[in-house]
Amino acid sequence: MASLADSFLADLDELSDNEGYPEEDNAEAAGMEDDGDDDMPDLESLNYDDLDSVSKLQKTQRYNDIMQKVEDALQKGTDFSNQGSILEEDPEYQLIVDCNALSVDIENEIIIIHNFIRDKYRLKFPELESLVHHPIDYARVVKKIGNEMDLTLVDLEGLLPSAIIMVVSVTASTTSGKPLSEENLEKTIDACDRALTLDAAKKKVLDFVESRMGYIAPNLSAIVGSAVASKLMGTAGGLGALAKMPACNVQLLGAKRKNLAGFSTATSQFRVGYLEQTEVFQSTPPALRTRACRLIAAKSTLAARIDSIRGDPTGKAGRNLLEEIRKKIEKWQEPPPAKLPKPLPVPDSEPKKKRGGRRLRKMKERYAQTDMMKLANRMQFGIPEESSLGDGLGEGYGMLGQAGSGKLRVSAGQSKLAAKVAKKFKEKSYGSSGATSGLTSSLAFTPVQGIELSNPQAQGNPLGGGTQSTYFSETGRFSKIRRTQ
Repeated sequence: MASLADSFLADLDELSDNEGYPEEDNAEAAGMEDDGDDDMPDLESLNYDDLDSVSKLQKTQRYNDIMQKVEDALQKGTDFSNQGSILEEDPEYQLIVDCNALSVDIENEIIIIHNFIRDKYRLKFPELESLVHHPIDYARVVKKIGNEMDLTLVDLEGLLPSAIIMVVSVTASTTSGKPLSEENLEKTIDACDRALTLDAAKKKVLDFVESRMGYIAPNLSAIVGSAVASKLMGTAGGLGALAKMPACNVQLLGAKRKNLAGFSTATSQFRVGYLEQTEVFQSTPPALRTRACRLIAAKSTLAARIDSIRGDPTGKAGRNLLEEIRKKIEKWQEPPPAKLPKPLPVPDSEPKKKRGGRRLRKMKERYAQTDMMKLANRMQFGIPEESSLGDGLGEGYGMLGQAGSGKLRVSAGQSKLAAKVAKKFKEKSYGSSGATSGLTSSLAFTPVQGIELSNPQAQGNPLGGGTQSTYFSETGRFSKIRRTQ
């Protein structure tokens, strides 16, 4: 017990020592919080009314450097002097990888600016965000409308389809929004200009990447196109990483998880990434798109591995793979072959090996189903059958005893074989003697019916008595006649 008490006291001393320096721990925690505030601003301190505090990509050094290199490369043109060198060491390849990463950042920045524009312009036209979903189209329409309340004076031709323009005009005439203030309108127009500028920069980056994909990955571009090939490379992290990736993962590159809001996933479309933007996928019927997507992903992986080792700079292997994909999809769409009427088999002309004759007939009669078994297997409608244990338990007797005799057993009919044997033995005499005397027995033993009562006189004189009992007379004898020469 003494040792247990000592251990408790030691634990209390350690707790008291740790509690003696709370200020130092708080100071270290405060220092860590201060360091974190330097890297990332506090969410509460962000000013969402200011566009510069929300969108910062255009002011970064990385954005300006990459855009400057892209413009210089577009003005310079394509240089194929380093075509035989290692792909990863090519500076133009590294620029393509950086451009792919920058295009993703630009897309995210456009979404942020779209949310800013939507929050500001919701006071003026709250129904517009449900009518125009694309961020760039929304920014163009907001910049075109401005603070105008009568949309009949605003020409939206060329910005939206004619059907959507009509819906927007009708909705604007019944909207509950109010004109924006000069300050909010200026911030909204500035955000629209910035979104359109980022969209133009993104197009310039994609044009540069697509123009170089014929040199970087000619076989992959032949299958999925330059735009999709650049997106696949950018998401995978380069051509080498894409070549090492399995086809099942290539199929999901660029896929976004859909928010079904609690609904079942049974009817939701399968997850497809950038491969759904390819021409082959779009021309495939919806019922075959799942198989087509797997096929395109598999062939794209093979093409990326060919390009990673510079196996075919001309792109002929990629075109052959694309033709193979199209042939397989066409084969899937062919109707199944018509079912031809199946002819009857050719009859056998050889003699059968089945036995026949007297021995087989005897065996069939021996193992044939008796009348008792036939009655036991039958049931009469509306009348319950009797059973061995009663109340329907045990073995049922079927119609046994229901034929009107009141007996459980029924007399089995004599078979043909038994009747033939009985007839054969009846013809023979089984009496003691043929003479009529008191010692003659009237009982005969037969193998069929056992002991049988018979008339010995009838068996002894089957043709009657007297002179008709024999062919010759009782007194007549044979006479010996001598031959005369």
